[in-house]
Amino acid sequence: MDATSAIAALSRNDLKRERALAGGEWVSSASTIAVSDPATGAVIGSVPAMTADEVSDALAAAEVQNRRWAAKGAAERAGLLHRWHEAIQANAEDLATIITAEQGKPLAESRGEVAYAASFVRWFAEEARRGYGQIIPSPDGSRQIFALQEPVGLSVAITPWNFPAAMITRKAGAALAAGCAMVVKPSEMTPFTALALAVLAQESGIDALSVVTGLPRDIGTVLSTSPRVRKLSFTGSTRVGRILMEQAAPTLKRLSMELGGNAPFIVFDDADLDRAVEGVMASKFRNAGQTCVCANRILVQRNVLPQFTERLVAAVGRLKLGNGFAPGTTIGPLINEAAADKVERHLDDATARGGRLLYRASSTAGERFTAPAVVVDATTDMQLASEETFGPLAPLFAFDTEEEAVDLANASESGLAGYFYSRDVGRIWRVARALETGMIGANTGMLSMEVAPFGGIKQSGFGREGSLLGMAEYMHVKTLHLDVS
Repeated sequence: MDATSAIAALSRNDLKRERALAGGEWVSSASTIAVSDPATGAVIGSVPAMTADEVSDALAAAEVQNRRWAAKGAAERAGLLHRWHEAIQANAEDLATIITAEQGKPLAESRGEVAYAASFVRWFAEEARRGYGQIIPSPDGSRQIFALQEPVGLSVAITPWNFPAAMITRKAGAALAAGCAMVVKPSEMTPFTALALAVLAQESGIDALSVVTGLPRDIGTVLSTSPRVRKLSFTGSTRVGRILMEQAAPTLKRLSMELGGNAPFIVFDDADLDRAVEGVMASKFRNAGQTCVCANRILVQRNVLPQFTERLVAAVGRLKLGNGFAPGTTIGPLINEAAADKVERHLDDATARGGRLLYRASSTAGERFTAPAVVVDATTDMQLASEETFGPLAPLFAFDTEEEAVDLANASESGLAGYFYSRDVGRIWRVARALETGMIGANTGMLSMEVAPFGGIKQSGFGREGSLLGMAEYMHVKTLHLDVS
């Protein structure tokens, strides 16, 4: 099935009509945004380029939805979320096809993302019944004190292009479970996945999920400043996160920010090197390196650096660059030319500063394709040491002592994820405590799952998604004092 027929089949032709879903109704706009396939550059469809006024109208309609949704019982919300989860699973192949068509990742990875996205809907369907409060003992027995958990109100999610399904369900599942309607503004580069998920939610009986499409410069300010919106959740760059915080400040919105990363990946000399290479491959090269928790700086203890490097180069050499729909592809295109240019800029800077390009596959796939590369002799003055590359470039830094590794790892404004490999139990606890990141993978290169809190510290933001903490982000506490004297 090609991308166009998948979109038509899944959406019952709704997505083909250049419409967005706002307030439970399909809406169109005077102008549109073309969406292209990163692998070929071909336009696969268009969505509305909504105006600020149109988004304001959508928020007004969503506010009405929010009141209705908040009034539903927890069991009813849970049941509807379970139906949405079942619908996502039933349409998994079409959703995966849409993701590959507009985002570019290999189809096998897209299938994995759909399963991952569905897991959050199932998890929060279960958590919807558990919005517990507290009963607090009175100091003198004259009153009963209750701390009640209530939905925070109409919520907005601004989501990125790298995981166009999972970044929506991780936010929307939590909001809907808590009793909040949600308006999603997906990336203009990957809007069809969001619209497809909204179609399935609507068909499952959920009328509290809306999708607005448009360019950030046209509609972003409306979403961040509207007094109708009580909560804003954003996944994206630290730079944009700061702007949204400034814009949201006058209305004192609740915020969750999952921002940029610069993850260290430490390989100690007592590590299982084969497992460490597997971890690097999973973390660094998944989605062509376009993940916020991607291993950006690979730190290897000097006395095992030659052995590790040899194993890593062999593993990278087995990757297959190509169209995400082509059988056997393990590395797809980057999202656009600017992303590919950034990888080349980081590589040129690294080699100009003394780094050695140890391996790079040849590629004639196209201008958005960037062949995986391994650079050795990386140093802290290189751009790739302080900037998130967001591409399949693996730089290797050498270190001598545990203290040096921790210092190098923490020498970043970012604090989203960190990884390290060691078989020394004492070292595992020491390093885990010392690393300044919100998430740590000890002897694993994979961090995210629905049951575990996801989020960062430092310049990587605040708030947590997934786990029982994810729903708490969409609830506030109301304290009730009942005089029983």
